[in-house]
Amino acid sequence: MSDVTTPASDAPDAPETVATYLRLRGLKPSSKNWKRKKRVAVDDDNAPFTPGRDPGSLGAVLDRLSRESGWQTTLAREDLVRQWADLAGADTAKHSEPVSLERGLLTVKCDSTAWAKNLQYMRGTILTEIGRRYPDAGVENLRFIGPDVPSWKWGPRVVPGRGPRDTYG
Repeated sequence: MSDVTTPASDAPDAPETVATYLRLRGLKPSSKNWKRKKRVAVDDDNAPFTPGRDPGSLGAVLDRLSRESGWQTTLAREDLVRQWADLAGADTAKHSEPVSLERGLLTVKCDSTAWAKNLQYMRGTILTEIGRRYPDAGVENLRFIGPDVPSWKWGPRVVPGRGPRDTYG
């Protein structure tokens, strides 16, 4: 049985299963066909010691994500409303709360007209502080309103007139 050859003697670099297959088919295995070519691919993004390879902080990643997604204005407005007590002061925040922010106008509702008037005097200071802390919020003006008076108007249609005064006497 000298014509039976081992895979290692025929083709030392060919895989054993391939060499066995070729032997059974009556073909001589050759090692040069089965060598894998090394592909040289230059991947600059994954090269070591290149800029940007160091892991970034979570805050920097979230900041970049919010900037690229266009969420910075929305997040700044939410932070302004959420941190109103830090911005205006704890005592002032007990008696006032921001209710809307549309087209650069921040509307703040107060418990009484006295609080609304006092905050109107502090308007410049509060507006400067908002611009310093939350520049992306887009607040250009402040409006302080007092408590709502009861309304006798219900429904989509309203008839002009004296209202409830003519009903009671």
